[in-house]
Order: sequence, then structure tokens, then C-alpha cells
Amino acid sequence: MTFLMLAAIGFTAGALSGVFGIGGGTLIVPALVYGMGYSQKLATGTSLAILLPPVGIMAVMEYYKAGQVDLRASLIIALSLVLGSWLSARWAISISGHTLKAAFGVFLILLGSYIIYDVTLRQQA
Repeated sequence: MTFLMLAAIGFTAGALSGVFGIGGGTLIVPALVYGMGYSQKLATGTSLAILLPPVGIMAVMEYYKAGQVDLRASLIIALSLVLGSWLSARWAISISGHTLKAAFGVFLILLGSYIIYDVTLRQQA
């Protein structure tokens, strides 16, 4: 089940990356925190490991030294991300720019609303 969840996060991040140009901080970190129960630091370190080649090895090394990187999850998500981004990029190219922009706005509103809702619930508990 964990493998499937991690693969789903990677595929979804890849798909949204191919459509909107997003992934790490906008999708993978919240998915690991809310979907997999990772701490914010572990999710951030793992997300950096996923994006290691293009982002920054030095930051990943610091998180890794602090024990805040899940290498197995990073590999599964990274491989799934490749597939998701390729498939969604093929789709995104075929739709109008207006539709794409509107869909991105809806995605950000939903994500932001969920985060605000979660923070509000935690403060009341």
C-alpha cells in the first residue's frame, strides 16, 4: 500500500508538473505530510531528494545528515513523476492556454483552502 501511495504521489506530481510546471513544494510536500503522515521536515527533505539533480545536492545532504530524507520514497516518487509529467505534458499541450490557467487557479485555491482548513482544525484541537 505504501508503494502504491508513493507512486500515486509521484505520478500526480508529474502530471501536475507537466500541466502547470509545479511539483515539489506545491504538491509533493503537502501529499507526504497529509497523505503519508510525514513530518514537515521529512517531507521537505524527501521532496528535495526527489528533485536532487536539478535543484541542489547541498540542501539534500544537510537534510540527509539530519535524518530527514526517505531515500526509498524519493526514488519511487521520482520514477513515477517522470511518467506522470510526460503523459500530462502531452495532454496540456493540446488544451487552450485559458483553460490551463483557469485549472491552475482552481488547483491553487483548493490546495490553499485545504491547508487553511487543516491549520484551523489543529488550533481548535
